[in-house]
Amino acid sequence: MNVAVVDVTEKTFVDEVLMADGLVVVDYWADWCSPCKQMAPIIDELAGEFGDVKFVKVDTNTNPNLAAEQGILSLPTLQFFQGGRVTKALSGGKTKNALKKAINELL
Repeated sequence: MNVAVVDVTEKTFVDEVLMADGLVVVDYWADWCSPCKQMAPIIDELAGEFGDVKFVKVDTNTNPNLAAEQGILSLPTLQFFQGGRVTKALSGGKTKNALKKAINELL
């Protein structure tokens, strides 16, 4: 099962993330960020493995206000939302196993 990772913008963030049921993983990235590019395929794989978790991406180049509102200071940053609130955040490049562990702790 291949689940697409949804691109979220400043216009769709509330509906896609804050109003979503269950766990939502938000990947803040930029095209100039090497660790972001290394994490992208890992995020895609995890989206396929965790069918009950929603994975979304925010391009911080095109959505700088959203990144600022969420207090994103470094890339990549992953935020884990539950019930419209951040329950966990990770900054910097992470291994697939580290991300799986973080997700499993919240499920």
